[in-house]
Amino acid sequence: MAYTTDQYKGIVAETITIHGHNDDEVHAYMAKPLGDGPFPGLILIPHALGWTDFHKEMIHKFAYNGYVAVCPDIWCRAGHGEPEDVVAKVRSEGGLADDQVVGDVVGVASYIRGLSVSTGKVGLMGSCSGGRHTFLAACRTQGIFDAAVEGWGGNVVQPQERLTGAQPISPFEYTKDLSCPLLGLFGNDDQNPPPADVDVHEQELKKFGKTYEFHRYDGAGHGFMYYHMPLYRQEQAMDGWSKVWEFLGRHLSS
Repeated sequence: MAYTTDQYKGIVAETITIHGHNDDEVHAYMAKPLGDGPFPGLILIPHALGWTDFHKEMIHKFAYNGYVAVCPDIWCRAGHGEPEDVVAKVRSEGGLADDQVVGDVVGVASYIRGLSVSTGKVGLMGSCSGGRHTFLAACRTQGIFDAAVEGWGGNVVQPQERLTGAQPISPFEYTKDLSCPLLGLFGNDDQNPPPADVDVHEQELKKFGKTYEFHRYDGAGHGFMYYHMPLYRQEQAMDGWSKVWEFLGRHLSS
């Protein structure tokens, strides 16, 4: 719906606790529109820099645009502190396990669907490592997510030498099991993923007849939509957001 100045807009936001992987209690930040709804859901997976203020600002943005939006703190089992310190601790202990992240976002989806204001539809979005986790979760679950937005997912096509005990299988290997429509946004100057990896990613989606759309931007590299960082590219970012709103509106509207 196009914005007009006579619209009433309001959101409520708070830190909540959800039950994630292995029924662990996981902190999360939620914002939702005021009113009875119903509203579709959106889960934002944080990137490799941790559970930061940037993600909470994004949650406000989604709520303002009509979504029950939740960002889980997938790092919180390591404790709390400055985001970079928490992330460093997790990395020193072997990194986040793929199984754990998938379990956490499934728990968030269950939480959203249990709200009285939910339409029952839930989308998933992430960038950088969050883009990788988005694709992974959309492939490793069935009937959970209705749409997925992958922003420059690094290591979706993960070479053998980068596999670890926490990340034992390249997400690319799960492509045949992708369970919902996928939107991909990529910068052609990125090195993780480089354009060649995006080509391989897309070829595999075509091979299995998946519903997807990829948009690639010249003059943009990794993180081109991060407005708080030098990586930001305004023109490409704004076009990317227009693609996000159209895609989510098409697949999550009731």
